[in-house]
Amino acid sequence: MTDVKQCHPYGSWPSPVGAADAARGDALLEWVGFLGEDVCWTEVLPDEDGRSGLMCRSADGIREVLPAGWDVRTRVIEYGGRPWLALSGRAEDGLVFTHGSDQRVYRWRPGTAPEPLSPAGSRPGELRYADFAVRGDEVWCLRETVTDDTARSARRHLVALPLDGSAAADPSRVRELAASHHFMTGPRIEPGGNRVAWLGWDHPDMPWDTTRLMVAEIQPDGTIGEAVACLGGDREAVTQADWATDGTGTLYAVSDPDGWWNVHAIGRDGRTRQLCPGPEEFGEALWRIGLRWCLPLLDGSLAVIHGVGERRLGVLTADGTLTDFADPATEWHFAATDGRRIAAVSSSPGRRRTIVLADPADGSVEIVRAPSGATAGTSFDAYATTPYRRTYRGADGEPVHAHVYPPYHPTVTGPEDELPPWLVFVHGGPTSRTHLVLNQEISYFTSRGIGVLDVQYGGSTGYGRAYRERLRQSWGLTDVHDCATAVRGLIAEGLADPRRVAIRGGSAGGWTAVASIAAEPDLYRAAGIYYPVLDPVSWREETHDFESRYLDTLIGPWPQAEDRYEKQSPLLDAARIRAPFVLLQGLDDTVCPPAQAERLLQRIDAATVPYRYLAFEGEGHGFRRSGTIADSLRAELDLYGQALGFAPAL
Repeated sequence: MTDVKQCHPYGSWPSPVGAADAARGDALLEWVGFLGEDVCWTEVLPDEDGRSGLMCRSADGIREVLPAGWDVRTRVIEYGGRPWLALSGRAEDGLVFTHGSDQRVYRWRPGTAPEPLSPAGSRPGELRYADFAVRGDEVWCLRETVTDDTARSARRHLVALPLDGSAAADPSRVRELAASHHFMTGPRIEPGGNRVAWLGWDHPDMPWDTTRLMVAEIQPDGTIGEAVACLGGDREAVTQADWATDGTGTLYAVSDPDGWWNVHAIGRDGRTRQLCPGPEEFGEALWRIGLRWCLPLLDGSLAVIHGVGERRLGVLTADGTLTDFADPATEWHFAATDGRRIAAVSSSPGRRRTIVLADPADGSVEIVRAPSGATAGTSFDAYATTPYRRTYRGADGEPVHAHVYPPYHPTVTGPEDELPPWLVFVHGGPTSRTHLVLNQEISYFTSRGIGVLDVQYGGSTGYGRAYRERLRQSWGLTDVHDCATAVRGLIAEGLADPRRVAIRGGSAGGWTAVASIAAEPDLYRAAGIYYPVLDPVSWREETHDFESRYLDTLIGPWPQAEDRYEKQSPLLDAARIRAPFVLLQGLDDTVCPPAQAERLLQRIDAATVPYRYLAFEGEGHGFRRSGTIADSLRAELDLYGQALGFAPAL
């Protein structure tokens, strides 16, 4: 006998996935690594003010590696980077890490309290460190010196810190190794050799525009000789480099001279060859220092993360043969290796973020840290929809990629004569992408009878440089056009009611959301806007150093393109906005400061446009506290119910 589903209006379905569950449900698992035989990772703890704990699996379950209260997190380039490293293959040697509150480097050994290795700055957070490597009795890394409280100016060096802690009280013991570019990654030291490599780039380039792979000899006294660029430059972006661990002296680099991030092998003689050329990505945009997608293994092969619009884990051999793991995961992140095994964060449309351990020897993939928290088990996962990919075509014939998440509830359906409300998700970046995976925040909406259309607009990563550069000098135009194209495609398919569409986005997605409700007042009926950038002229002076010249490519060089800055700003047509919105802002945000959000409120007609402005103390760019996230989701749902004509179930 088939169970008969209850019928409720779309948007008002009773769902057990509450705002607090969505805020806590998807643990933010990052920066995987090995400590001896054990897999470790950082995990954001929303109930502890967003502290990042360093976690490990033990016989007693998941435990925190460091003593209570330590925050393993670096603020390098504001978006952070790899914050910890084991000092050797032996767990008893311990590890080094950056502590969130003061940004100093600490050394920890089992059974002891962490001890500082780096000196204190003149103020907390002035000196920031990331992306570590060990050489002899020193740890080499990237150091960022922030010269003002808003991080608008900074200097960067590769430095060496003595492992004996002597530099903690004596800054002169810190050795400056190199400063080849304004921006750099941390050092990659040749195993058993005398060379070091790193990536560098300068304003106005972003690391997905143009970077250079630098290589230098390490002198007998530990200093670095003259660095030479061996790859990259002139609209070629090297996004990762690592040395082979098999003694061949090969340097592997992920670069895009042909428009796709492919793997290149650079021999001792300087000759370069592609290992697996083709139209797919073996890397991502370098938003965080120390990200890796290509990991050399001890047998001379490479563990690689690759794909178009999604990612698979495979093993690439020296002759170019690529063999994927037989695992259903469609996204892999923060990969690390001990030379034999690969640990990573994986996910798929049927599985939330999970720490796994893959072994190329037998093809096995073992779960190390299963999804847990308030939504542990399968009870809430049973309320997740089955998403799919869709490509729409605009009037110009350009493709627009999207992820479609239909409304779903295991025991509830909507009326046959009613179409559901839809919420357009606009990702941030904008040089970024989102992932087609089981996501508790999306389930918060879809399990209530609200569809989600997640648009990978032109400018998104994952589809090659040409698609990525569709946004070049057209931010506020191409992204707005592509979101509208996807919505109209959904309507043409008979899936959406044109009177019941809202849009939401954060950061650069907030820009697109505001620009969309101004440009398309008859298409979008409400908006959820998170910590947006809105006024490009002032943002150039208000934002942090890393993104301060981002607009040179998104809009045009300043001041030559001054007219476009005004024409493409979402604030230009703010007076046309009629859709109600909720505006959510962290008061400690240095990427998109509160002044950006507040300028929108100055431009609209408050008498005709209902809005709520929620500002949160202690929150920066991207909310980390569970209470903040839950309050924001409740405010959004309340708005959409009023604007799209449904009564949300409590």
